[in-house]
Parts: sequence; C-alpha cells; structure tokens
Amino acid sequence: MITLTLALLQAAPVTSRTGTFQSPRVIESSGVAVSRAHRGVLWTHNDSGDGPYVYATDTAGTDRGALLVPGADAVDWEDMALGPCPNAAGDCLYLADTGDNLERRPSVTVYAVAEPAPPVAPADTQRTTAAPAVLRLRYPDGPHDVEAIFVSFRDGALYLVSKGRSGPIRLYRVPRAAWGGDSTVVATQVQELPIVPDRDAGRWVTGAAMRRDGRLVAVRTYTDIHFFTPTGGGRLLPAARPACVIGAIEEQGEAIDFLDNSTLVLTSEAYRAPRGTIHAVQCP
Repeated sequence: MITLTLALLQAAPVTSRTGTFQSPRVIESSGVAVSRAHRGVLWTHNDSGDGPYVYATDTAGTDRGALLVPGADAVDWEDMALGPCPNAAGDCLYLADTGDNLERRPSVTVYAVAEPAPPVAPADTQRTTAAPAVLRLRYPDGPHDVEAIFVSFRDGALYLVSKGRSGPIRLYRVPRAAWGGDSTVVATQVQELPIVPDRDAGRWVTGAAMRRDGRLVAVRTYTDIHFFTPTGGGRLLPAARPACVIGAIEEQGEAIDFLDNSTLVLTSEAYRAPRGTIHAVQCP
C-alpha cells in the first residue's frame, strides 16, 4: 500500500503541447470552453484590455474568427464555462467579468450567451452572439479577485472560486433561479477549499471546470490541478487522487476545461512568448 501511494504521488502527468494561438487578437487567453455542439471547437477570450469578444479556435490554435457579445462590458474577463442556459433550453457560454486585482469592486458581472455557431472565417468580424443574460453579484464577505468559474451540469448553478490573493481559497454559489432580476445577487459562500494559496509557488487559482457527467471538478493554479467530487449543497470533497503537478509547462497558465472524461485542455497567456499555448493533459 505504501509503495502504491508513493507511486501515485510521484507519477507525472502526460502533457502534450497541441498548438499555439494563431489569431493575432488572442494574446491573453484567460478562459476556455470546449464546445459540445460544434465538434473540435474551443472558445476563448482575452484577459482585461480587450473588448467583449469570444474567439473560436481548436486544440491546434487555428484562428476561426471572433464574435462580439452585444451590450456586454469587459472590465476584466477572467474565465468562461459552458453549461445549461440560466433561462432557456440549450447550452450557454458563461463569461466571468470577475477579475479584481485590487479587490475593490463592489459588484461583478457574469454574462450567459447561447452558444453560437463559430464564425465562417477569421475575416468574418461583423457577426455577434445573441444578447446575453446578465447576472450582477457580490460576495457576502466583501470583494475578491475571482478568476475561476464553473457551471453545474446537474442543476445549472454557477460556482465561483476565489484566487487566494488575500486569504483562503473560497467557493461561492449562485443558484440558477437567481438569474433574471435587475438587483445585485449575493452569492452564498459554500466552503473554503483545501488548497493553500502560495504566490511564490504559483498556487493561486486561475481556472476551474466541471466534467460533463457532473462527477468531477478540476480547479487549477498556475502550477497544479486539484480534483474534487461534487456533493449535495454544492460542496466539493477532495477526490481520491493526488494533485496533478504541471509545473512550468505554461509561462502564464490561466484556463482549463475537460476535453473528455480523462483529458484536460489548458490555455495560457502569451506573457513573454510570442503566442499563448494550448496543452492537453492527462493526470494520473
């Protein structure tokens, strides 16, 4: 048993750099979502400094064009997720304008837009998505920098994970029924996650994703991936597997999603490199 445990703890993930972003506009990929409606398509968006655009690509980084999200603001978009739409049938892209480096924003915004068809070509720049649903929210314990969200495939609830910039890493929940009003919603704090934030070690949370069967959640930092099993009430229990140490395969790794039940896709900002990278990862 001891030998097996040590072997699991020491096993390295299988990583493959599948591509780099070819679009000259995608310079800070901060979120990624794997399409279910369009085979092979990945959606991404930039960090702060861009307009309200989503970009279509694939694991090779092909430039498949951009779509404007009409009426949305892009103060500091930090993550995206694919999940059940909050107020209609079908899947939506959730876009988290939740970045807050100084932790001073009194409220933040999440947009949900029906997953669009990808643009016809990179030069197809005039198309837009449908108008988004808008959720304004705040946290019960004050502002936080949040760079990670996921949406439950079971009940459509939205989950937000704090980065750990100024305290423990916390999980918050907003039920699907909270969408549709004009007032600011107060998210519920579910728990503190057992990830010890450490800036020097790169252990700040930058992305999260739920597997499509709803049985596993991955929460990533710059340098590792932690796995959790969802339970009743939205709580996450540490899964029976060690943290997946990815080290420095990305210079500024931000985003994560499940390609399938056993493979994750990670994307990064360009940082000091000419282009951001895309990796496929299988964790032991």
